[in-house]
Amino acid sequence: MERFIKSIAIVVFSLVWQSCGVYSFTGASISPEIKSVTINTFENRSQNGSVELSQLLTNELKDKFIRETDLRMVDFNGDIEFTGTIVNYQLSGQAPTGDQTTAAQRLTIGVSVEYFNNKEEGKGYKTTFSRFAEFDDSQSFENVKDELYNDIFEQLAIEIFNKALVNW
Repeated sequence: MERFIKSIAIVVFSLVWQSCGVYSFTGASISPEIKSVTINTFENRSQNGSVELSQLLTNELKDKFIRETDLRMVDFNGDIEFTGTIVNYQLSGQAPTGDQTTAAQRLTIGVSVEYFNNKEEGKGYKTTFSRFAEFDDSQSFENVKDELYNDIFEQLAIEIFNKALVNW
């Protein structure tokens, strides 16, 4: 009898799980109609920054979707699509000291993002996100830039993903 009850519980759990649509433990709630995603290469239209920024940000966002969804990555006409532009790249001094210098530097990167949901009308958005990372002024920017880019682009990918797919 106990074995029968366990079997019934497993069947019921499986049916309930499948009927809830696509769900990931990241909190993303994705309609079962959405099967693919297109992430276009983000253009760099900022006044500064290297040419590699476009590819780094694009790859980070793609990696986020690959890691946290079962959506198929397609080059064109995905059920959901992202386009974007890097619009701000600014290095600025922070934490002034008494001798007219600063103790820290801040790199700020801003992106304009447009999200299209081709399956659910009214679920898209167009907005700008901005994130920063700081480093000690005693360090050379060239020595820490890769780490700064990784930190900033990871934060931006989380924010872009959450705004599109996490309905909290």
